[in-house]
Amino acid sequence: MTATGISDNGHQNGHHHPVSGGPIVQLPTAFGDFITQAWTDLATGAEHLAVSSPNPPKDGRAPLVRLHSECLTGDVFGSYRCDCGEQLAYALELINEFGGTLLYLRGQEGRGIGLANKIKAYALQEAGFDTVEANEQLGLPVDARCYKAAAQILAEMGLHEVRLLSNNPDKQNRLAKAGVRVVEMVPTEVPSRDQNIRYLQTKKDRMEHRLSLDTHVATVPAAADTFDHEQD
Repeated sequence: MTATGISDNGHQNGHHHPVSGGPIVQLPTAFGDFITQAWTDLATGAEHLAVSSPNPPKDGRAPLVRLHSECLTGDVFGSYRCDCGEQLAYALELINEFGGTLLYLRGQEGRGIGLANKIKAYALQEAGFDTVEANEQLGLPVDARCYKAAAQILAEMGLHEVRLLSNNPDKQNRLAKAGVRVVEMVPTEVPSRDQNIRYLQTKKDRMEHRLSLDTHVATVPAAADTFDHEQD
């Protein structure tokens, strides 16, 4: 086990969700120098990536952790229809500065419905439906994501108490059920845009995301004391 909590062997526990970790390597990026480890969900075959600061969290606090669902359109192409790519960049900046881990969860495109279905949902949104209604029109769950593998990866990395980088309280609840204690929710709200304001408003109103929808919310904190948010 490293100082950051990354497992050196990806040890499996047969009583939990089966995952296996690979070697730890350096990952220099535009956001800073990280270390990274690939993980395989042995139940589904999905491959995930842990991207961690090589330094322990500042002031001995619980590490920042971001569970980031794969979003090809936002993460790779910088789509303004969602806030995913900007949240990814923001989380990496915070983890580089304050310590912690980002789990990039593949197979969770479109809140778990897949890329092709997400584009179909976009077409319905262009016809007037919101993001929840579009999934329902397709006969699909509003949120089909599962965090069992993510929780097990965190456990195997030794991350049993975390400060969760998220606006979504459902992630906190799911991690708690899986045995990972969220001691603090750290917002990752980024400025809204004309292209995604309705999408964000729907997440706030119908999915209980903690969003202010302020257009000036994405300033990276200069000190760890900025994270004095309400305890959950």
